[in-house]
Amino acid sequence: MAEHGLRLAVTIRDESDRVIAARDSLADFLSRESGVRVSQFGTPDQIRIGRRQIDLVLVLGGDGTILRTCRQLGSRQLPIMGINLGRLGFLADLSPDEFQRRFHEIRARKFAVVPHLMYSCRLLRADGTHESHLGLNEVAVLSGAALRILQVHLAIDGRDVTTYSCDGLIVSTPVGSTAHSLAAGGPLLRQDLQAFVITPISPHTLTNRPLVDRADSVYSLTLPDVPAGATLVIDGQIKLPLRPGDEIEVRKAPVNFQFARLADHSYYATLHRKLGWGGQPANGKWNDDDR
Repeated sequence: MAEHGLRLAVTIRDESDRVIAARDSLADFLSRESGVRVSQFGTPDQIRIGRRQIDLVLVLGGDGTILRTCRQLGSRQLPIMGINLGRLGFLADLSPDEFQRRFHEIRARKFAVVPHLMYSCRLLRADGTHESHLGLNEVAVLSGAALRILQVHLAIDGRDVTTYSCDGLIVSTPVGSTAHSLAAGGPLLRQDLQAFVITPISPHTLTNRPLVDRADSVYSLTLPDVPAGATLVIDGQIKLPLRPGDEIEVRKAPVNFQFARLADHSYYATLHRKLGWGGQPANGKWNDDDR
């Protein structure tokens, strides 16, 4: 173990009684562990790391809280470990009890930190203004309350691809492939791939299928006609109304999500539990190749 011990930051989903009780229980546990320094924050929007040296960020909540946390960290991404306070998540798959039971491994840094693709989404307004957002899961263009078919034109690296007639269009990272994209019929992508998947929602042409392409390309979305209520949604959490003449650019972010995971917590084991896949791995254990 390094001489400085283990330096942790803790953030929580919300300030409900249940979450505060879980945070206090965790703080009490960590206070009894030697060589551990803890920086306590509130919800992800209250994180202020500054120049503080942190080895691991503990997120008490679910996958949505992890999305908020990595966006808040911005250009200084730190290893994140999720402690789940609800249903098992694809990212927050460690229970509070398991965290305490296996903390000796975490303190000894016996966990892997795997970089995952993040995206930068730039909304260019017709009036010349623009705004950019960092994200981990997906960018979605949705018809919203308009209840009208959208015409969404896709270009990749400046080359026209197609115009989708659909209820919405999703540009997803591999991490986000198990979220809205999966619900819309998109494929599962291994989380550490460098690729984007474009998934139309309820396409009105059977030939419009999900498309997987390189992470180092630039994806441009435009709408020839923007019905009232059409919305750009970032990670299911940031909602921006679209206007005629707007353009959306999605590209690989200059930073990666740093996912900290214990050795026997595999992506495929999580899929097995979350998606209810039938069958069992041989001898009840997952192959090292699946981890």
